[in-house]
Amino acid sequence: MNQLKGIHHVTAITSSAEENYQFFTYVLGMRLVKKTVNQDDIRTYHLFFADDKGSAGTDMTFFDFPGIPKGVHGTDEIYKTSFRVPTDEALTYWVKRFDRLGVKHKGIQEQFGKKHISFVDFDDQHYQLISDEHNVGVESGTPWQKGPIPLEYAITGLGPIFIRVANFDYFKEMLEKVLLFKEIGSEGAFHLFEVGEGGNGAQVVVEYNPILPRARQGYGTVHHTAFRVHDRSELDAWMNRVHSFGFQSSGFVDRFFFGSLYVNVAPQILFEFATDGPGFMGDEPYETLGEKLSLPPFFESKREEIEKLVRPIDTVRSTIDFEKEYE
Repeated sequence: MNQLKGIHHVTAITSSAEENYQFFTYVLGMRLVKKTVNQDDIRTYHLFFADDKGSAGTDMTFFDFPGIPKGVHGTDEIYKTSFRVPTDEALTYWVKRFDRLGVKHKGIQEQFGKKHISFVDFDDQHYQLISDEHNVGVESGTPWQKGPIPLEYAITGLGPIFIRVANFDYFKEMLEKVLLFKEIGSEGAFHLFEVGEGGNGAQVVVEYNPILPRARQGYGTVHHTAFRVHDRSELDAWMNRVHSFGFQSSGFVDRFFFGSLYVNVAPQILFEFATDGPGFMGDEPYETLGEKLSLPPFFESKREEIEKLVRPIDTVRSTIDFEKEYE
């Protein structure tokens, strides 16, 4: 049984696809590599922000469900997503940038021997930037070459995912026995787990917190986290494995850009297993990724209906000459 390869993507919920696009493009300097719709609710955008090439392990994605209320952070939730930057020096750059742009953050801190900056967006979605300075393990991606962030400071992929739980013993057993993670450190209520090659791109931080009320999903919260598998055969093997432990799953789901399997592993905690390919380069040129509404072939017959349901968002960037913004 091959281990999971690390984090594939994180999907969250936003109150505004437009503001979300602005924040990730112009503040964080991540590349919109796909503008599509939620395949289970075609009224809803699904935006994918990633590295320069849309590599697996680099993308943060968002739904904008119509009319959904604001989420409430608490226990039993995936509550913070990390983004990798190359060095400790990059964090100093981001502190200055966040201060200039009015992004709320907590300054440079250290946890498990890695420096990081925790920050939030306009929805109170929680993130952190984490330094790869001393990182060993899963390789990161390629920063957006034409974006506004100098390449030596730019975001290159996803880092550790933070999960807060009320029943730590159960969650630890699930991670270790079912998903083959191993605990490699703890600091107070925080426990660091990793899988596969390890490092920032293959880690989960679990916070034991039985005090907070249970979180409520809505905009400003994470919907699910996905972990990488190589291909369909490995995905099928993982489906058989989770079933053998008594978990129910979605079965194989063809998302066109990758194959998926969904499993509720704990109260309000949804994990996805996703294949590394085919990826995002099959239906759009590299130069204009994310600029048109991309639909998988099985939705093309509904394009006219879908385009009436979702409002147009201007995501053209190939005509913009971004000047690198040194703070």
